[in-house]
Amino acid sequence: MLVFAIYRLAPIALDLERSPMSQLHWAALIISVAYMAYAEGYKGFHLSFAPRVVIRASYLRDNPRVGHILLAPLFCMGYIYATRKRKLFSIGLTVMIICFILIARLLPQPWRGIIDAGVVVGLAIGIVSILYFIVIESKNPELIKISPEVPGDI
Repeated sequence: MLVFAIYRLAPIALDLERSPMSQLHWAALIISVAYMAYAEGYKGFHLSFAPRVVIRASYLRDNPRVGHILLAPLFCMGYIYATRKRKLFSIGLTVMIICFILIARLLPQPWRGIIDAGVVVGLAIGIVSILYFIVIESKNPELIKISPEVPGDI
């Protein structure tokens, strides 16, 4: 899903080449990319989402249930078989992301491309973070010190 999002957003960000850019636009682009790399990529993905997705996938591997396996992406993202807090957070974050997407679609170039460039960088860091935690989990799962937040776990 993350790769598909990058695939869809990257052309819009790359379309900035054809847009006239003032110094304000260039400053906004630098700020957008830096902010999203930190906030979305590092804080959102690397510190929270990526390790939790990997630890929940590991939990599912060790505790398979047919329904959970069939809905594995939803399970790993915390939409099902999660604590009430995790479900509410996952749903709330999804609603917030959808709202941001709808607002960003209304923006003209170069502003939409500026925002999408930051999002692409954040998502790319997210993919790398997930791969990183998959490697960590396969070698030494105890290094991932995050709860899978399944019912009865906390």
